[in-house]
Amino acid sequence: MPAFYAEVTSIQEAISQFDAHVTAIADLHARSLNVLSEQDSVTNTSRLTELTESTRALSNGLSQRIKALQAPIRNSSRQDAEIRKNRITLVHGKFVETLQRYQNVEQQYRQRYKDRVERQFKIVKPDATPEEVSVVVNDTQGGGNGMFLQAISSSNRYGDSRQAYREVQERHEDIQRIETTLVELAQLFSDMAVLIEQQNNQIIDVEAKTAGVEEDTKRGISEVDVAIKHARAARRKRWICFWITVVIILAAIGIGV
Repeated sequence: MPAFYAEVTSIQEAISQFDAHVTAIADLHARSLNVLSEQDSVTNTSRLTELTESTRALSNGLSQRIKALQAPIRNSSRQDAEIRKNRITLVHGKFVETLQRYQNVEQQYRQRYKDRVERQFKIVKPDATPEEVSVVVNDTQGGGNGMFLQAISSSNRYGDSRQAYREVQERHEDIQRIETTLVELAQLFSDMAVLIEQQNNQIIDVEAKTAGVEEDTKRGISEVDVAIKHARAARRKRWICFWITVVIILAAIGIGV
C-alpha cells in the first residue's frame, strides 16, 4: 500500500499541473482574439500549439496512470480494497473535473473564434447571406476559403480584406485544433467512465471472495466442532468398552475361583 499512496499523491500533483495548463491555454486563446501584430500572432500560435501538445501528453499519461491504480493485488483484504476504491475515486473525480473545465474552455473559444470569423467575413462582404456565413464559418473542405477569396476580389477595401483573410485562416486553424482536442477529451471521458465500472466490478469480486472465505471459515469451524463431538463420543465408548471388559474379566476370575 505505501507505493499505492505515493502514486496517488504524484497523480494529484500532475492533475494540478494539468489544471494549470488549462488556465494557460485559456489565456493564450484570449490573447489570440486580441489585436496582435503578425509576428505576435505567429508567436502566440506557436506557444498555443506547443502547450496543447504537452497538455495532450499530460492528460493521456494521467489517464493511463489512473487506470494502472486498479491493477489487482493478490490477497487484498476487503478493507484495503475499500481504501483503494476511495483513493481512486478521489483522483478520478479531480481528473474528470479538470477534463470538464478543459472541455468548457475549448467549447467557449471555439464559439468565440467562429464569431470572429463571421465578423471578419462581413467586413469583406457586408451583405453576406446566412448560408454564405455558415459555409465560411464552418469551413472544413476549403469551400469557405474560395468564397472568402471571391468576396475579397469584389471588395473595395483591399487592405482590410487581406487582414481579415489572414485572421480567418488563423481562426480556422484554431478551430480545427480545438475540434481535435474535443474529440480526444471525449475519449478520455469514455475511458474514465469505463474505469469506474471496472472498479465497481473489482469491489464486488473482492466482497464475493471475502464472503466466500467467511463462509468457508464458518463451515470449517462447524466441521471441527462436529469432529470434536465425535471424538469425545468415541473416547466415551472406548472407556465404556474398557470397563465392560474389566468387569467381564473380574467376573470370569470370580467364577474360576
